[in-house]
Amino acid sequence: MHTRRTLRTFRTGALLLTAALLATACSSGSAASSAGSAVAALPRATPAALSPYYKQKLTWRGCDAAGFECATLKAPLDYAHPAAGDVRLAVSRKKATGPGRRIGSLLVNPGGPGGSAVGYLQQYAGLGYPAGIRARYDMVAFDPRGVARSEPVQCLDGPGMDAYTRTDTTPDDRRETDELVASYRRFAEGCGARSPKLLRHVSTVEAARDMDILRAVLGDRKLNYVGASYGTFLGATYAGLFPQRVGRLVLDGAMDPSLPARRLNLEQTAGFDTAFRSFARNCVRRPDCPLGGPGTSPERAGRNLKAFLERLDRRPVPTGDADGRRLTESLATTGVLAAMYDEGAWPQLRQALAAATRRNDGTGLLALSDSYYERDAGGGYSNLMSANAAVNCLDLPSAFDTPDQLRTALPAFRKASPVFGEGLAWSSLSCAYWPVQPSGEPRRIEAKGAAPIVVVGTTRDPATPYRWARSLARQLSSGRLLTYEGDGHTAYGRGSRCIDSTINAYLLRGTPPADGKRCS
Repeated sequence: MHTRRTLRTFRTGALLLTAALLATACSSGSAASSAGSAVAALPRATPAALSPYYKQKLTWRGCDAAGFECATLKAPLDYAHPAAGDVRLAVSRKKATGPGRRIGSLLVNPGGPGGSAVGYLQQYAGLGYPAGIRARYDMVAFDPRGVARSEPVQCLDGPGMDAYTRTDTTPDDRRETDELVASYRRFAEGCGARSPKLLRHVSTVEAARDMDILRAVLGDRKLNYVGASYGTFLGATYAGLFPQRVGRLVLDGAMDPSLPARRLNLEQTAGFDTAFRSFARNCVRRPDCPLGGPGTSPERAGRNLKAFLERLDRRPVPTGDADGRRLTESLATTGVLAAMYDEGAWPQLRQALAAATRRNDGTGLLALSDSYYERDAGGGYSNLMSANAAVNCLDLPSAFDTPDQLRTALPAFRKASPVFGEGLAWSSLSCAYWPVQPSGEPRRIEAKGAAPIVVVGTTRDPATPYRWARSLARQLSSGRLLTYEGDGHTAYGRGSRCIDSTINAYLLRGTPPADGKRCS
């Protein structure tokens, strides 16, 4: 995403696989519509009941991160009933450094759903965005409701999450299927027990409406925004609800809001297969590749990886972990998929696979998996997985309702990815047991009347397939598609001068690229 220095530092747009995979839709707080219709814009006038929120004053204070300010924003828990109570949202900013005239605020969101935008701002965007951008914009982020510092949704404790992440997601028989379903139920019940009130109000539409309150409180007439991965859905939803308030929007690693969960999951599965094939072609040219040598096809490399994962299913390998965890098939699969997000992680993945396959040492793959799940050395987890499931399961109806229903779709998932298809299919069952009914549905986003919106797609993106960027750019009435021909998830700040200069020109001068521009 925006430069992922390592997998442990901010990997913008991390799309969580075992929580619910992807889910996009609109939810409570916007006009009702039938499935497949477009998101309807909200009235331009602010309702009287919301006026106190729009007129609030933020009290800025110092943050733990030097050079940044922090504040707390209030928003209604339920936009349909603003008097029912507030939700408190963490906000951070780094003021424009100059020289040059200040343009306004630039909000950033790294994706997820569930990624901490405040953490991303303080650890990367506020320091690593181009100097020209930071000179002219106040760099701003808020953690969406239910995420990180903003009344986080909580589901399981550390040991519970350890058990959840190692659960077998390729069940071989009825007993293993029952164990997987029981794991999904425990996770969902934990969320319902620990966050019963908030769980109904963490939709993407509500987060987009919160973003409009923040825009107004910051004193900006229009919203300037860079969103990655899921952040593109949040930004596009904002544009659909408030098209006349769209400033300069960059949607990098775009999602397609018009697709139902099953289609999203299937197409993302194919995206990871495309990314793995690219990794495999690179790997077999290296002397340390454990999946084959020169001339080995990606198909053969995939079969070799699949055979290794199946061995782990029968016999997990040691990792040297202080808590005694062994490398299971599910943890190893997550480690491999984590490295697909950034080709800069491919050498680390080769080494980890070599250690596991040749020396029976699962340390490297477990480290990749832990980075993906945001598990720390003490066995604690961030709330990334909990928030991811909470938003996804509210935004869209479950891809599948029962194991039997899912089994009928397994051939399609296996075809989409012979290596990962089965596990990703079973992972998409988790929302079937969610304690809160979904309030969203698939809908197009047109944002008629909005200023030009730049939609960025990467041709071999594993998590947000390129076709989603093309689709979103076509849906948006003012969409401009910018294509990066390459590997990895998202494009801005990842090494392409063409991409970076094009986006910088748009953010600084308001000059959007020609629709269809391609970079490498």
